[in-house]
Order: sequence, then C-alpha cells, then structure tokens
Amino acid sequence: MSRNALTIGEVAGRAGIKASAIRFYEKAGLLPQPNRASGQRRYDVTAIERLAVLEFAKNCGFTLAECRELFNGFRDDAPLSIRMQKLAGKKIAELDTLSRRVTLMKELLEKSLKCKCLDLHECGRRILSGSR
Repeated sequence: MSRNALTIGEVAGRAGIKASAIRFYEKAGLLPQPNRASGQRRYDVTAIERLAVLEFAKNCGFTLAECRELFNGFRDDAPLSIRMQKLAGKKIAELDTLSRRVTLMKELLEKSLKCKCLDLHECGRRILSGSR
C-alpha cells in the first residue's frame, strides 16, 4: 500500500473518529489538505498520527485554537515536546484557577443548603452582613 492510499473512511476508522470530524479539522487548519485521486481525498498514514496527537490534546482540554498553536504556532524547528510543555503549563495554570473557583462555588452551595431566608430582601441583607 502506498503512503497516500488511505480514504477518509479508512483514516476515520483507524483514528476512531467520524469522517465529518476529519473534514472539520481540515477546514480548521489542523489537518493539511489531502491529495485527491478521482475526486476522493487520499491521506498519508501520517494523518492518523496527527489525529492521535489532536485527540490527545483535546483530551487534555486544549481548545481548537490551542491545538492550532500546538501544530502551527511555533517555529518549524521547535520540537513538539517544547510546544506541548508550553501549552501544558498554561493549561495547568488555568485548571488550578478553575479548581479554586469550583472549591469556592461548592462552599457557597453548601452554605445555601442551610438557607432559612424567607425572601429576597432577607437573603440580600444576610449576604451583605456576611452572616451567610
């Protein structure tokens, strides 16, 4: 089999995603445009490897913009490990901030479970006085 012999269905099957996702990633600039043979897309086996990295990045919580940066936003000679480390550091900081926010939200909701306010005004006064 030549390196350019894979159809979109074959790539989708091997990558474990839908063909529509592959077309979406092409439009989003995350996959290079494939060669065509008789009007059909023909992919190099490296497309499957690129999709594996893309799925890993998505599972890490990277946005499409961050995935684009991972693939295209660095000097060509920057190793993928350096790219990933930079983006991972940013994502971990975001997750730390989100974790603190979730903890605060949970504490406030747990206080709300003990609410005895009869109306909005009483609730507002308690919040303003810090007794809630």
